[in-house]
Amino acid sequence: MKRIYLDHNATTPLREEVAEAMSKILFSEFGNPTSTHEEGARARTHVETSRERVAQCLGAKSAEIIFTAGASESNNTVLATLLDPELPRRGLITSTVEHPSILEPARQLEKAGVPVTWIPVDRDGRVSPERVFEAADRGPALVSLIWANNETGVLQPIQEIAAGLEHRGIPLHVDATQTVGKCPVDLQSTPIAYLSCSAHKLNGPKGTGCLVARGHSPVHPLLLGGPQERRRRGGTENVAGIVGFGLACQLAHVELSERIKAYSELRDHLWQSLSERIGGLRRNGTSEHVLPNTLNLQFAGAAGEVMVQALDLEGIAVSMGAACHSGSVSPSHVLTEMGLSSEEARSSLRLSVGQGLTLDDISRAAESIARVARRAQEASAA
Repeated sequence: MKRIYLDHNATTPLREEVAEAMSKILFSEFGNPTSTHEEGARARTHVETSRERVAQCLGAKSAEIIFTAGASESNNTVLATLLDPELPRRGLITSTVEHPSILEPARQLEKAGVPVTWIPVDRDGRVSPERVFEAADRGPALVSLIWANNETGVLQPIQEIAAGLEHRGIPLHVDATQTVGKCPVDLQSTPIAYLSCSAHKLNGPKGTGCLVARGHSPVHPLLLGGPQERRRRGGTENVAGIVGFGLACQLAHVELSERIKAYSELRDHLWQSLSERIGGLRRNGTSEHVLPNTLNLQFAGAAGEVMVQALDLEGIAVSMGAACHSGSVSPSHVLTEMGLSSEEARSSLRLSVGQGLTLDDISRAAESIARVARRAQEASAA
């Protein structure tokens, strides 16, 4: 029987068109993009064509796109700029519900003596722009916020925060890993200094992503030793991955309105089907400002890790939260920061839909999830 994959926020299946484009590069266009011969020139053309595609998807200029191994590298690169002793200002503002690739380098910055202000979130999982602005008035060097939370799908008020920070002359870095391909992203209309994203969250390959550095935003590369990416990221470019990323961005840009509609229909059908079958089911986070594909649900009295394993045996792939935390017995820091108890957080699952799913798949998944939840609740009560 067909497995039903409800963990698209962890990673997405590779589009067939993307795989074909990458295969052609791997077998036929093997040149090094920095070489001056014909093979190198062809490889360079593929890289630059892909750069244009990514830029168009994000509303950026192609010269602002720096190809990286993914959003984690991009996030680390941006935060590393705060170690520059020549910065006129020091300090970072970020939230308590960031991805680990922001949380961990931010803690390292604190150990290095860089002041970090941690902004809490409300019960809906959102930061208050006023609290960000209040902290920003003390003159930090950077504000870094996740646009759409990887666990709850909650969207932060990035447009409002970006406008307020621009007025104050403070650069904003946005981790848009979950946003690109699911929501409109237009850097022409939103004053963001830096943006990070990964290809594998929008049906592209793993190990490829980008950092967008707008205008004259400084970049201190983590990888040195070559002229690649205008000396902003050393190392031979992953040409096949970049081509796959570029095509995935082009497809996402063209199909965005269709995807939003399709994902919302699948998500809402899943929520309705589960609500009808499970009493007391609770949705974690706001239902208004949220990704069209994501549900984070609390199954009172059921152990989340037990449900994940039982559903896997039934052919349903779900998660308790971030893939980066898989295997951890600790409750989700995102959910506890939203005010949930450790027990409530451990009884919550993330369900994220995406391409390849049908309404019939969702109906079948809902039946399995409801059945497993009842068994888990009964086992916990025994």
